[in-house]
Amino acid sequence: VVKYFLGQSVLRSSWDQVFAAFWQRANMSLTEDILHREVTPDQKLLSRRLLTKTNRMPHWAERLFPANVAHSVYILEDSIVDPQNQTMTTFTWNINHARLMVVEERCVYCVNSDNSGWTKIHHEAWVSSSLFGVSRAVQEFGLARFKNNVTKTMKGFEYILAKLQGEAPSKTLAETAKEAKEKAKETALAATEKAKDLASKAATKQQQLQFV
Repeated sequence: VVKYFLGQSVLRSSWDQVFAAFWQRANMSLTEDILHREVTPDQKLLSRRLLTKTNRMPHWAERLFPANVAHSVYILEDSIVDPQNQTMTTFTWNINHARLMVVEERCVYCVNSDNSGWTKIHHEAWVSSSLFGVSRAVQEFGLARFKNNVTKTMKGFEYILAKLQGEAPSKTLAETAKEAKEKAKETALAATEKAKDLASKAATKQQQLQFV
């Protein structure tokens, strides 16, 4: 079973501006390595990057893994930029901690059909886990974290776009991230509590099986 997310966001900036902001936003990763980049005969830009980000595991899941397990997550990102049709498609997935959880995300950036000066973003995500007994709990947590990250990502876009357009952002990036985190806190907390309950039940069931 895979948890699926489908969402849509709108940025009140042109596609060109969002495209420029995308590469600046990506610089917020701990590390960034370009593995491949080429321009196709039909003038599309293809890129593959390796990104490093922090991603702390939930407390209830830390007991399932050794204390020395790295908290950094390595993410591969493929992107296709079509400047003629003004679309950009990205696909990302984590390549470590895959036994705990794999999050695959696909985003399509295109001109908003209702306002050509705005940009529409289609978000899709697939969250899966192969941990026996607690996969459902991990997926619930992963989906909640992903929704939280989408909110923070949009706030980051708005901050960078304001700077690119010469406007003074009303809040610092840290403040916008904090605000986004608070807005998503209720959803994340509810999902985490549900995940903890599922994990606890799974652990109890495993203990009972050991004594059978």
